[in-house]
Amino acid sequence: MKTFKVLILLLMIIGGQRHVSAEKHMPNEIELIPWDQVNPLLPKYTKFTVRDVITGMEFNVQRRAGNRHADVQPLTRSDTKIMKEIYQGQWSWKRRAIIVLYKGQQIAASMHGMPHGAGALKNNFPGHFCIHFYGSTTHRSNSMDLSHKLMIFKAAGRIYEHLQTANPHEVISAFIAGIKEDDEEIIDMVTIQNLTWGKSLSKVEMIMIKNMPQLPDEDLVSQLQLSVPIELDWYSADVGGKNSHGEIHLFRFLPSEGWKIDAQRFVEDFFEDGIVELKKK
Repeated sequence: MKTFKVLILLLMIIGGQRHVSAEKHMPNEIELIPWDQVNPLLPKYTKFTVRDVITGMEFNVQRRAGNRHADVQPLTRSDTKIMKEIYQGQWSWKRRAIIVLYKGQQIAASMHGMPHGAGALKNNFPGHFCIHFYGSTTHRSNSMDLSHKLMIFKAAGRIYEHLQTANPHEVISAFIAGIKEDDEEIIDMVTIQNLTWGKSLSKVEMIMIKNMPQLPDEDLVSQLQLSVPIELDWYSADVGGKNSHGEIHLFRFLPSEGWKIDAQRFVEDFFEDGIVELKKK
């Protein structure tokens, strides 16, 4: 019976790969430029345009500060209004894939949508927000924020390529980040089932990996299925804060192919009834 279930899941992986391969990739002229090159390209007080990848909406900003990433502000009240529309009327820390447009260049980047800190422009925006480029970091870390990294790859049209070569622990981290950032496209790329999450993702307001042991990559070379123990902290307004222990189950058809997560089983094992509801697409 267990062998039969594994076979069914592997067949679903094949179907899922057809679905993902049909994704719309961004044009080749979008550049993945490292932060150490972007930083002098967009110095303090530089004005440029931000295009949201999902909606295509654009607004203008000005860089005001930042040395590990760009601290920017919407240029006018009209730009603030557009930015808030992109975030569906509510400021949020959730990351979004964006393209920075400057002097004919299109640069892959990521932003969050939460006003914080100081702001100097008369734009109806109470503070500034952050834009990250490849290799930039937060104020508290010397490494890239995972969610920003994934969004930058998404903006550059390289997210699928990145996830196809990721090890199981990186795939799990991307999956959890996809839930955290309410990004169904990233989730679809690393899961077996072709499911619709809908409003369920917005119910999970916070989720993070508290503990996940890692196996050396050389021990995984020939593996086609894997169960990884994991501890998660997550929060939903419906049930409050929760700590969950369990396993995430991954499969692949060939050692040369990318790992996929059994999302249906993950939801059944980690979330209480009614918190996350999935439907087949």
